[in-house]
Amino acid sequence: MNMTADAPLLAADGVPLAVKLKRAERRKKLRAALLVAPLAVFLLATFILPIALLLYRSVENPEVPAMLPKTVSALAGWQGQGLPDEAALGVFAQELTAAKDNKAMVGNAAKRLNMEISGYRSLLTKTVRAMPLDPAAGPLREQFVNIDERWAEADYWRVLRHHDSRYTGFYLQSSLDIKRGADDSLHMAGDDEAIYLKIFGRTLWMSAVVTLFCFLLGYPLAYWLVNLPTRKSNLLMIVVLLPFWTSVLVRVAAWIVLLQSEGLINGALMAMGFVDSPVQLAFNRIGVYIAMVHILLPFMILPVFSVMKAIPPTYMRAAVSLGSHPIPAFWKVYFPQTVAGVGAGALLVFIMSIGYYITPALLGGPDDQMVSYYVAFFTNNTVNWGMAAALGSLLLIATMALYTLYARIVGANRLSLG
Repeated sequence: MNMTADAPLLAADGVPLAVKLKRAERRKKLRAALLVAPLAVFLLATFILPIALLLYRSVENPEVPAMLPKTVSALAGWQGQGLPDEAALGVFAQELTAAKDNKAMVGNAAKRLNMEISGYRSLLTKTVRAMPLDPAAGPLREQFVNIDERWAEADYWRVLRHHDSRYTGFYLQSSLDIKRGADDSLHMAGDDEAIYLKIFGRTLWMSAVVTLFCFLLGYPLAYWLVNLPTRKSNLLMIVVLLPFWTSVLVRVAAWIVLLQSEGLINGALMAMGFVDSPVQLAFNRIGVYIAMVHILLPFMILPVFSVMKAIPPTYMRAAVSLGSHPIPAFWKVYFPQTVAGVGAGALLVFIMSIGYYITPALLGGPDDQMVSYYVAFFTNNTVNWGMAAALGSLLLIATMALYTLYARIVGANRLSLG
């Protein structure tokens, strides 16, 4: 049998070789996908899904629409001045009567409305208990006002009108100190009401200070470890890694013992005559800085050390041999090559700092708490998942923005060095 030039190559079993190669390639891809699948499922369940739920809870608003769906629709045509018309009030009274026996639904809606106007919880529960109303007893607006005079104020009705959707920007707006005015316009809260922007500013500032001190302490230490003989360097690296084997809570408790007014540090300072009375080192910003720098210092040392280890020492010797002073040679030749490690360490320390909770909570005062403290407060104390999720979402956005900035800076630095 003669083979033409265009005839496909055949395997031993008569199947075209190209077909068999495609089948083998598909089997390899399927095998690789099956090997990666457990890790992908793990990441989806423990990382991606929780973040998605966090973002969703920050805009979720089911409580009032679930209890008063027709009321919020009836209030959509109300202009926000005076009181709603009798038709809307009638719908409101009917839905309150229908929800009277569902205490959980009423409680959730009352709690949600109370977030916007203090006292709304008691107003709504009191009104529900007074249901049903008698249409023959007179205008409904008068009956509502007789139940509680606050129903004569338009603000309480405007809040109900805002809940025309199962999604809201209220939590994110509140996390940024943005308030809604009587005309539904958004504006920044006054100085006496704005708290969260100050908390975010405090968190970023404290994290930046901790990152700076970790750099000032970690960079020379990493440089020293790199230039030590290998045996000594490995021994001291164990000391650097030793804190990882101790709980953060234990280390914070140890710092409380050391820094308190009658602690070892104050005792040593007074014994040596440096101070006459104990210095306040604990339960303030100083104590928080000391403990956080101690805990996070290894996260700065390790990335910088790994980058320094890959830099040939001949670069510095060549610069000095060409007539450069060691200090200018260090800043012009050696330091630019360590920027990637410094950036990675600074990013790692900063991101971990903005999410710190235990150290400021135990060693800091009321003015030293960071955003994570309020996330825990809304989660555990007030069970306000919306605010907790909104604050956490803003922290996530800040983290992603920092990572993007770091990637661009390091990428530009690599291009300039290349």
